[in-house]
Amino acid sequence: MLSYDLRNLESHAARVDGTLAADDPVWIEGDVHPVGDIHVTGRLSSAGSDRFYFSGHLAGVARDTCRRCLIDVESPVTEDVHLLFAESGGEDEDDPDVYPIDAREYELDLRPAIREQWLLAVPSLVVCREDCKGLCPKCGADLNAGACSCAAVRDPRWDALRSLDESAR
Repeated sequence: MLSYDLRNLESHAARVDGTLAADDPVWIEGDVHPVGDIHVTGRLSSAGSDRFYFSGHLAGVARDTCRRCLIDVESPVTEDVHLLFAESGGEDEDDPDVYPIDAREYELDLRPAIREQWLLAVPSLVVCREDCKGLCPKCGADLNAGACSCAAVRDPRWDALRSLDESAR
C-alpha cells in the first residue's frame, strides 16, 4: 500500500513499507518497467502546513536491452528517495521538485512519485558485460559468439591518421 490518509499524517508520521507492482496502472507505455515489484521503505511525515516529506529507499530490478548486442539485461536498481509534497496553489506550485497535492484530496498516493524516481534511477545505457563486442555493423552477427565472415570494414574517415602513422615508420 502506497496511499496514506493526510489527516493522520498531520498528527504523526507513517512508516512506509510497500510495493509498486510491475503491472500497476501508474506505468505508461515507454517506461522501463521493473522485472518484479519495486520495494519502497521509508517515513512519510508532515513538513508544515499542507506539506509532507517522504524520506526512504526504493529497490527493484530493471530489464532493458544491452546497447551493444541487444540481448535482455537485468540490472538491480536501488535509490535513496527524498520527496516533498505540497498543496496545489501554494508557494511551491512552480517548483518542479515538489509534487502537488489536490486540496480536495484526503489521501496522498506515493505511486506516481515513486514511478518518476524509479525512471530517474534506472541506468539509461546498459551493457550485458563490460567487454561486450556487440554486433557486426555489416551482417548483424553477435561478435561475442565469435568473429563473423565479413571482411574488416575500414572507416575512411581515419585514413588521414593512418597515412601519418605509416609515414612515421
